[in-house]
Amino acid sequence: MDPLEPIPEDVTPGQRRVVAFSSATLLLLAPLAAAAACHRDDDVGARPGSLGARSTPPPVLQAPPPAVDARVDPVPRPLWLQPGHPAKKVADALRDESPGDAALLDRLADTPTAVWLGEWTRDVKKTAAGIVGAAKKSGALPVLVAYHIPDRDCGQHSAGGSKDVAAYDAWIGQLAAGIGTGEALVVLEPDALTVTDCLSDLGMDERLAMLQRAVEVLGKNPGTRVYLDGGHPQALRVEEMAARLESAGVAQARGFSLNVSNFVSTRDNVAYGEKLSRRLGGKHYVIDTSRNGKGANGEWCNPFGRGLGEEPTTAPGLPHGDAFLWIKRPGESDGACHGGPPAGQFWGGYALELARASWEPKLQPVADAE
Repeated sequence: MDPLEPIPEDVTPGQRRVVAFSSATLLLLAPLAAAAACHRDDDVGARPGSLGARSTPPPVLQAPPPAVDARVDPVPRPLWLQPGHPAKKVADALRDESPGDAALLDRLADTPTAVWLGEWTRDVKKTAAGIVGAAKKSGALPVLVAYHIPDRDCGQHSAGGSKDVAAYDAWIGQLAAGIGTGEALVVLEPDALTVTDCLSDLGMDERLAMLQRAVEVLGKNPGTRVYLDGGHPQALRVEEMAARLESAGVAQARGFSLNVSNFVSTRDNVAYGEKLSRRLGGKHYVIDTSRNGKGANGEWCNPFGRGLGEEPTTAPGLPHGDAFLWIKRPGESDGACHGGPPAGQFWGGYALELARASWEPKLQPVADAE
């Protein structure tokens, strides 16, 4: 795969093709009320790490950023934008009859998102090297997601991953070789520390050891900043998440990621992240704000009534928060629920609803929200 070419239809995370939509299909998206008819009581908590009831948001923690260590701290800069976002195709289909919607989707397509790497990545070394090289030329920082651990998602909507421990270790080695001496921000294995019910005690020990080795191998690269996935505030208690992160080698990582592919509010994630940071000796974190503009409603799979969150930035102005990132690409389905396509396929109608909810009117910045 050439990362400078438009994203081909067969390499989106978890699926091999992009759903095609006609403009009529997009404009006939089921109303939000229809979600209630699809909702099942057992949706909530349907898998480990699913969202619970939304609590009253705590106040945003405001403090000047800590002193910058140029060796490890991300310097505020643009984030790399991969060409060929599938939202552009949908925007083109709507441009004549619904220019306002097309403009929203254009803006979505022009917002940097992470690039997910897994079994769909034909040559992870070549792909990573191409992305890092292209980002360097443009003075931008690429965000990569390593998503290939064995027994991924415990066989649920995003099932897959390496066939065994040896294959995973080799894959991580190829990813590290591709990044080389370039710069990259790597989110390591979303859900690996929260979706674990399918693992035996031995399987959990193997997973923790794989993550430790991955942190070590990737961290040897001078410009690679590794963030182990730390779930979200409604997945595990702070004490439990801190213990799992420590067992997975967070001491050797830059820090941890929060809210990947989830909907929990930025306020809640900041409060949770600061508590985790204190327990982990001041480790830093990044937050996935791609779909949390309206907070969580108790569902994790294609919930309606949600919205885009804060736009990506490497200067969020938080005590230990390094960045707000769009790690999950808004519009990619979480799975075949609420009428959505399988996990990883782009759902134009859902992307449009997220954009409408937050950019009409403009989303209020978290620091100024009541």
